Amino acid sequence: MKARIALRFPDLVLDPDCEGRVYYTSPNGEFEGSMQAWSGPGVDWLVNSWLGNRKASILDMNATAFLDQQTDVPHFVMVFGTIPKLFFYFDFTPRSNLMLDTDYLDRYYGPINETYLELRGNPNFQWSVSHGTYMRSLTNPSTQSLMGELTDSNIDILENYANGMLETWLGWLKNARPLAEENRLEQKWYDHTVRRLGYERDPMNKLAAQVFGEHKVEEMLNVRMGARQMALASGESA
Repeated sequence: MKARIALRFPDLVLDPDCEGRVYYTSPNGEFEGSMQAWSGPGVDWLVNSWLGNRKASILDMNATAFLDQQTDVPHFVMVFGTIPKLFFYFDFTPRSNLMLDTDYLDRYYGPINETYLELRGNPNFQWSVSHGTYMRSLTNPSTQSLMGELTDSNIDILENYANGMLETWLGWLKNARPLAEENRLEQKWYDHTVRRLGYERDPMNKLAAQVFGEHKVEEMLNVRMGARQMALASGESA
């Protein structure tokens, strides 16, 4: 998924904060992972990362694209892995308040509604709910947060869904209307705020702190969210 997104944005550069993080392990050796993120024209923060514990059959893989402010196309967020059941999280994070901006709602979420409902109603999967109130506030009309049995057929269903949604998203980008220059600064503030809070307020950070330590998790969070990239893009000191 990340590779297909990167083809659409050929001038992305690996963020220097990710150097040395192609592979890392926790102090106790139980967890291992990778963190890679790129920035460039069209994309503020393209992430391809994973974190896992083989003994516990836990794996969290991410393909996330936070777009820049040239358009208002929703961001692309996908998490796939095991807990140890099969887990799938997917959404197009909106760039506007959907309760007020019904034009935005209809333009991006209306056309995918039937496809969304088909997977949401599939009896193979059960809804998964975050313990965090902020994480639940991020739920939108495209959010899938599902668990199911770890089988090839279920993986195939989710793979087909994700690829179809990626095609839709790439189509939005191809036909996107440029965002007016006078609206881009406000859009940047909105994008960066949602991006930062989504990482800072994730209740899973407490579990990570138990494994890596508070200081290390804070460092990892800053890299994961691209704190330095956001500061530089906003004209602040990194």
